Amino acid sequence: MKKILLCCSAGMSTSMLVKKMEQAAAEQGIECVIEAHGVTVFNELIQDFDVCLLGPQVRFQQSELQKIADDYNKQVAPIPPQMYGMMKGDEVLAIALSLIPETA
Repeated sequence: MKKILLCCSAGMSTSMLVKKMEQAAAEQGIECVIEAHGVTVFNELIQDFDVCLLGPQVRFQQSELQKIADDYNKQVAPIPPQMYGMMKGDEVLAIALSLIPETA
């Protein structure tokens, strides 16, 4: 089961995207857990997830968050603003899955 973490400034705006991603995963028969949280809890959560995607409003923190994620061999990547704005759950899901090693 894949575990995907989405981080934004408060976890609110990404929760709508989580629903779209969950729909896309269900349609594709992919078992995954997708959660949205504020970036302030990233340090406590990253070890429990396979990958973290960042909302556009916090993507400037990518390099600092990646340093923490490196301790757990996890990837951190920004969600392209256009995909985020249009709530393209299937495309964002594809990005997340592409960043998770096959062994996860």
